[in-house]
Amino acid sequence: MTVLARATEVSRRYGDVLALDRVSLDIRAGELVGLLGPNGAGKSTLINLFVGLRRPTSGTVELLGGSPQDPLVRQGIGVTPQETGLPEALRVGEIVDFVSAHYPHRADKGELLERFGLQDLVKRQIGGLSGGQRRRLAVALAFAGEPRVVFLDEPTTGLDVEARRALWDGVRSFHEQGGTIVLTSHYLEEIEALARRVIVVGHGRVLADDTVTAIRDVVGTRRVSLTAAELPELPGVLGSEREDGRVHLLTADPDRLVVELVRSGTPFSGLEIRPTSLEEAFLAITSKETADV
Repeated sequence: MTVLARATEVSRRYGDVLALDRVSLDIRAGELVGLLGPNGAGKSTLINLFVGLRRPTSGTVELLGGSPQDPLVRQGIGVTPQETGLPEALRVGEIVDFVSAHYPHRADKGELLERFGLQDLVKRQIGGLSGGQRRRLAVALAFAGEPRVVFLDEPTTGLDVEARRALWDGVRSFHEQGGTIVLTSHYLEEIEALARRVIVVGHGRVLADDTVTAIRDVVGTRRVSLTAAELPELPGVLGSEREDGRVHLLTADPDRLVVELVRSGTPFSGLEIRPTSLEEAFLAITSKETADV
């Protein structure tokens, strides 16, 4: 598959802070890539390097076969940063026209607004939009120039559930038509819902890079849930919590745990064993990395 963006041994420093530490990765045509990581992990720095807003301290970054610093190259991408400011006096339709005019190829305005649920707001002044409507507009503008690859940095921050799902539909629609998307998010269910490939970033490094299923498997843990008044000390328990009368145990060896539970004679019911969620995998990966540093 064609590589649209590439980072090779990229490091980025801000004074004494090492934001990225020798990161190498490729973004290929047709991918929907999710970047996960805690605050300060280096996700936004990586996006900024790819879109030409920052330069690497060392290493190289390529975009669409050229340099991210080249304005002509950047005409092939769309970007929504974490924070955007739009002229409040302009109407929604006017700002779409204004942004689209900067690109040689333009998305159909009506289709673009409909994709992100903004078709009824075309004559509304931006100053009269809600925070969620402004955010959806900011994301829609990233698709105005029919880009080959779109970078979305925390695209659904501040949106309610309904607005987030509407935005997800717009992102999926672009991807299903062959578009390439890289997005960062703190909402782990968002990555599970959208991404086909997940890159976990922590301490400025890539900790994991694979499918959602494979990320879970990297951790190698299972979640054992059951109802019990009390539990004895059981082998191999990596973490536990009690919620709504049920006990949830994380373990790398669920078979052994259940055997020892039965042998103990402890009464229990409603036993369930399932793979870890992406959230549990993410926490385990970052916790392990912190312990190894």
